Amino acid sequence: MATQMTPTIRTTGLEALYLAAVDSNVSLVTAVAGYPITRVMDRFLENNTDTGIDAKWTSNEKVALESALGASVSGRRALVLTKHVGMNVLSDPLVTSVTHTIGAGLVIFAGDDPGVIASQNEQDSRWYGEIAEVAVYDPSTPQDAYSAVMRAFELSEQVSAPVIVRITHRLEISEGSLYRIKKAQHDTRKIVFDRSIWAITMRGKHEKLHLESYPELVEETEHTPLNKLTMGSKDESGHGNIYGDGNVGIISSGYPSALVTGVMDKCTGISHLELTMVNPIPFKAVREFVKLHKRILIVEETESFIESHLCVLDNVFGKITGHIPYGQVNVRHIEYALDHINEDTINRHTDIQTIASRGTRSICDDCPYMPLYHILHDLDVMVAGDLGCSVRSAPAPLEAVDTGFALGSSIAVACGFEEKGIAVIGDFGLAHSGIVGLINAVHCGFDVVVIVLQNRIAAMTGGQDVPDLTDVVRAWVADVTIFSIEMGMDDGENEYGDSLLDIIQGKMEKRGVSVIFIRGKCRKH
Repeated sequence: MATQMTPTIRTTGLEALYLAAVDSNVSLVTAVAGYPITRVMDRFLENNTDTGIDAKWTSNEKVALESALGASVSGRRALVLTKHVGMNVLSDPLVTSVTHTIGAGLVIFAGDDPGVIASQNEQDSRWYGEIAEVAVYDPSTPQDAYSAVMRAFELSEQVSAPVIVRITHRLEISEGSLYRIKKAQHDTRKIVFDRSIWAITMRGKHEKLHLESYPELVEETEHTPLNKLTMGSKDESGHGNIYGDGNVGIISSGYPSALVTGVMDKCTGISHLELTMVNPIPFKAVREFVKLHKRILIVEETESFIESHLCVLDNVFGKITGHIPYGQVNVRHIEYALDHINEDTINRHTDIQTIASRGTRSICDDCPYMPLYHILHDLDVMVAGDLGCSVRSAPAPLEAVDTGFALGSSIAVACGFEEKGIAVIGDFGLAHSGIVGLINAVHCGFDVVVIVLQNRIAAMTGGQDVPDLTDVVRAWVADVTIFSIEMGMDDGENEYGDSLLDIIQGKMEKRGVSVIFIRGKCRKH
């Protein structure tokens, strides 16, 4: 395949990710909005006419991956964009696709949120590499991001399985040089699904994975140039060095690797093994690196993924030993850990963040649903909240909802209450996965009041359009009410002239499932 070299440019991690997908001849991009992935999808949508890439927002992450799998088996390279919690949703087809095998390259950008800027939990997507037995890249710079994505598509086709590239907001906004390789002539030979896999049993497919495909991943991770080794130099000043002459080594991955590089510029005697390909872990390379140093510091975010594989060694330190905090890692954390590298355990990172210490992230003052939250606060009823704006009504002073487990979960959660309760869900959450909980509620005969906040957008993720499921719900649920909170009881669409409180109380007295669509307009979008 002919390639065209382009001059080195200075760009951001976000642009590098986008250019890598374009240069990899991606045909389909599917995504679910959420921090920090929305900005990546917006980049594709801004230029889909120029690139010819088919970019689609999807209702949930499982659908996003399934559509991408359809593209892959028919010979189209595909990219899935999801935030870290979306990995939980798409994990079912992900795990099976690895032994089922695919066709053209399929890559998943998993957008993690170290520090929990805009998420319901702090989760590390690297673990899905082990769960699904797929390759995972965790780049640190724009150049590494570009190179990792380019290689990820090739590797996906080589082993006939999806590949995960973990990204974060700090990687997206980071700046650096990029040497772009633009393919002047794409290989027109289609890589499609090989049906011969059906001659193998389900057990045989897993055996084939470990006999053929996974060893290729191990070979890749041990020899990829994306994993870089920098050996520390001895201190020639004559004043000594608190880190010793090459006695301390750092193993890192992801954006923290860039921070480690900056720290190393200030001191000598430290070696650095930077892992851009983190699954499979290159155990041979890591083993040799550990042997060369008296003490090893693992610098990674969010969880102790690398460290957990090495913590049986008594000279490895990181999150488990208290040297590095869980979650987001900053330069001061690395410097403090190095200053205390000769201590076996540290108890510095023990603070538990509270809303009082962090500051509130409340619902907008002019939110049209504020009257509803005040009503829910005053009702002596368990209220299941959903992920989205409504979950911000859980803390004081509103204290409107009691729980908030996952996007689309509130209806099923409320069905489990000891006494009849209320489920509050946004229309995006309903389309994402809540509709399944509603179907189950009716089918199983649960008693629950479902309040759908129908503003027809995904408000917290940028105002993406949401499908109107009113008619779908009416086809399944006998008791459906539409209430416009904008117009109150004077709106001609209201099926009841009563106040919202009266409607909710009336539904609570009924048996079975009742749904109230409360229509309002988000002031932000």
